[in-house]
Amino acid sequence: MRRTLLLLALFLLLGAGVFWYLNNGDDEKTTLAGADRDFAVEDIGQVYKIFIADREGGRTTLERKDGYWLYNGDYKARSTVMEPLLQAIQNMRIKYKPPQASVKNMVEALATQGLKVELYGKNGQKLKSYYLGGATADERGAFAIIDGAEQPYVVELPAWEGNVTVRFAHKGDDWRDKRIFAEEPENIQSVSIEYPRQRDLSFRLEATADGYEAKPFFETTPLISRPYREGSVETFLAKFESLSAEEFINNHPDRDSILQLVPFSIITLVNKQGDTTQARFYPIIPEKYISQDIKTGGIIEVSSDIERYYVSLDDRDLLLAQHLVLREAFWSYGSFFQDRKLLN
Repeated sequence: MRRTLLLLALFLLLGAGVFWYLNNGDDEKTTLAGADRDFAVEDIGQVYKIFIADREGGRTTLERKDGYWLYNGDYKARSTVMEPLLQAIQNMRIKYKPPQASVKNMVEALATQGLKVELYGKNGQKLKSYYLGGATADERGAFAIIDGAEQPYVVELPAWEGNVTVRFAHKGDDWRDKRIFAEEPENIQSVSIEYPRQRDLSFRLEATADGYEAKPFFETTPLISRPYREGSVETFLAKFESLSAEEFINNHPDRDSILQLVPFSIITLVNKQGDTTQARFYPIIPEKYISQDIKTGGIIEVSSDIERYYVSLDDRDLLLAQHLVLREAFWSYGSFFQDRKLLN
């Protein structure tokens, strides 16, 4: 009986202690599992919209679509930016609660320099809303506070050394997919390549009931009647599944002058839904370095002196792209056909 009374007294004492701990004014009542600690969305599939605002007036809206994310309602977002962002949203956790003496400065920093992050579900319901701010002195944690809460925290990503805020802090074109072409080969209706200064090399490859047919781009170019090289069409179309640029340079000071030049090449792709993508390529060295490599069956060979191209995409964007990435897409009309010597 005495032992039972002792256990009961101990239980009541512990219960009273927990009650005080959770309800004591300026205290730790939210340091257990309170709403002001809940930053992560463990099921990232629930997130269909991400809104990010900075204190300089920048606004970013990312929306989940069928197989990709859309940036500000107009552009595909870069997968290499979205994947780290989604990992951060899913795995962000509290590293520690700062000492009370630091709270005022942290809140002020979040208010003046922080990013506002809002996460929404499929039906538009708000899932999370919080602010992310500057880094700790060792750059391994970031200030964060749930919208409407009073207690800030230092948050981190497990197994990642760095400030989680950088994954949310991209601006403008940095969010955008830098691929010039991104089309599945089986969804390509036609591809044409025009070489304004080498017209006889220009061609159009178009889907037919029997496969694909390559023909001259200009009527003045003679037809080639030799057999197709085995696998040439499939090899060519595969180049357009993911052909990427280095970066957007829409604010280039010489943009207007560049677009007045005669391009080395113009590639136009039409998919089977009728959507057209057109890119114009301007080499960043004189045209005299461009020539045809006859040994390869007509594929365009460009001097190693060319390292990059300016790329005008759909008359809307200007990008910078590497020659080593683009060179294999610069085929000529004769590239699809067997060599005459092999037929003799």
